[in-house]
Amino acid sequence: MLDNILRRIKKFIPKELFNALAPIYHFGLALVGALIYRFPSKRITVIAVTGTKGKSSTSEMLSSIFEADGKKTALLNTIRFKIGDNSKPNTRKMTVPGRFFVQKFIRQAVDAHCNMVILELSSEAAKQFRHKFIDLDALVFTNLSPEHIESHGSFEKYKQAKLSIAKALSRSSKKRVIVVVNGDDKEYKAFLNYGVDEAYSFSIKDAGLYKNDSDGLKFVFRNTTIASPLVGIFNLYNMLGAATLASAFGVKAENIKKGLEGLSIIRGRVEFIKSENQKQDFDVVVDYAHTSGSLEALYKTFEGKKKICVLGNTGGGRDKWKRPEMAKVADEYCDEVILTNEDPYDEDPKKIIEDMLPGFAKRKVTIIMNRREAIHEAIKRAKRGNAVLITGKGTDPYIMGADGEKTPWSDEKVAREELEKILEVK
Repeated sequence: MLDNILRRIKKFIPKELFNALAPIYHFGLALVGALIYRFPSKRITVIAVTGTKGKSSTSEMLSSIFEADGKKTALLNTIRFKIGDNSKPNTRKMTVPGRFFVQKFIRQAVDAHCNMVILELSSEAAKQFRHKFIDLDALVFTNLSPEHIESHGSFEKYKQAKLSIAKALSRSSKKRVIVVVNGDDKEYKAFLNYGVDEAYSFSIKDAGLYKNDSDGLKFVFRNTTIASPLVGIFNLYNMLGAATLASAFGVKAENIKKGLEGLSIIRGRVEFIKSENQKQDFDVVVDYAHTSGSLEALYKTFEGKKKICVLGNTGGGRDKWKRPEMAKVADEYCDEVILTNEDPYDEDPKKIIEDMLPGFAKRKVTIIMNRREAIHEAIKRAKRGNAVLITGKGTDPYIMGADGEKTPWSDEKVAREELEKILEVK
């Protein structure tokens, strides 16, 4: 509610004045929230996950591993809010809700006698001080690539927002603080410059002779073979990050294995839509991929299959530069492309699609602005062995229109409904 008020105020005061006052406003809210809920992070282990890609998946993996180790976890990420066995979807259209929400969530985790809280922390959350007055015990850095550039002003400012979380870790009052970084990412050294007690890195080399195919991932961690039903090299990195942190907390390899092998699905992240109808002989996948890098990683996972790809882009002034870049990736890896509406906010949805078109040089694309109809058409085109890849929204609960309009939405639900319709008449 307070953020809605802030958006209204923004329309009536000069941009320079608003930008000058906003940090004071956000910092003040963070402090008041911590005071109201009595600085709950001081009384529980708090693990944060940050990076451009893989935050939600890594946090889900951490929760599963620690639960396999007998711990009671609380989890706050883009997908859901979970305290112990009580879980509900995150329908807030933001990774980290307001400062009061986060502090209240941590207090509820303390009161529920959870052993730890696992938080997904985004650059936008850091920019608005939503991580302030949260005493961290550990941080996992997944990777860093350009995103939210128009919001932050530059890649360097985006990077600094992420690094402010590492700085917060170094200033934590906790007796032992740990940072785990992706040693294969070119920005990893920046996250090691804050003098934390313990620093660990992980690399694809740690996985040994790994296997990655449509049946899942198989790799070795600390002399223990782990076979996960999740697919993709990006998920291998996420698992290595989660396993490395869990190991630093003393979790034995057999419980790391149990936690990772027991996690069969992460909602909205390479989520396979399967029908009980035996006529389905192709893949339908919903994924949150919304950058050129994450699109490429997803498409490479289905190498060797004909790919029918449904994608769009986000409006509201969000990283317009990446629209043709994502199109270039689809042009390179997809066999057929259907462009559709995603989250236009206050922009003309057709203009967003037009901004993507220069990225296509090889493929003749189909434009179907109605997202349900686009998904239906993609599934209708699928033949045996093909893969229908629906990207951009994952578990997002709304299509965002002008003036804050929210149309309830679920890619998973719509894809399942359209799949069933098509299989019935096959």
